[in-house]
Amino acid sequence: MSESFHYEEFRGTEIDAILEELGRLRIAVFREYPYLYDGDLEYEKHYLETYVRSARSLVVLLRSGGRVVGATTCLPMADESPEFQAPLLEAGYDLDEVFYLGESIILPEFRGRGAGHEFFKRREAQAREAGPFRFTAFCSVDRPADHPSRPPGYETLDSFWTRMGYRKSPSLKCELEWKEIGEETASSKPLTFWMKEWL
Repeated sequence: MSESFHYEEFRGTEIDAILEELGRLRIAVFREYPYLYDGDLEYEKHYLETYVRSARSLVVLLRSGGRVVGATTCLPMADESPEFQAPLLEAGYDLDEVFYLGESIILPEFRGRGAGHEFFKRREAQAREAGPFRFTAFCSVDRPADHPSRPPGYETLDSFWTRMGYRKSPSLKCELEWKEIGEETASSKPLTFWMKEWL
């Protein structure tokens, strides 16, 4: 890993001070396939307020030369928005037993240097500290293999997530709305949960 990498951790109300930096990074990274997100900073700040309100949330910023080049987020599922909670409730999960790993985002030129592993390590440490929780979980967007915007040679992160101990749960899906590049307005997108059981 590059020695120039520097990690900073923020919890609960501390996150309010970094909303703009985090929002701008999310807009940049999620514009790529498979999210194709046509982002808006004010929407981002509103969305990220969920983490500010949660006393047990964590945001980790990754800096290189002072510049924010990556970030990861997490919080108890009981503090997440209803869109994420609904499929778990319908499947009979106790939300108090699930810790949600929001996202890991890294600018392309800084990938492949170990930050992804470090992000999982820090989020799972937060789950142990804030818990106990029975599960950690995250969602990934569903895109067909023949999607017209899929870049040549694109590979999913499925194998990496599997190595980290997570299993895809095809029966657990949620629907989120965002404005995709080329869309006039936001539309609903399906995402599938990945779960890891700790107990």
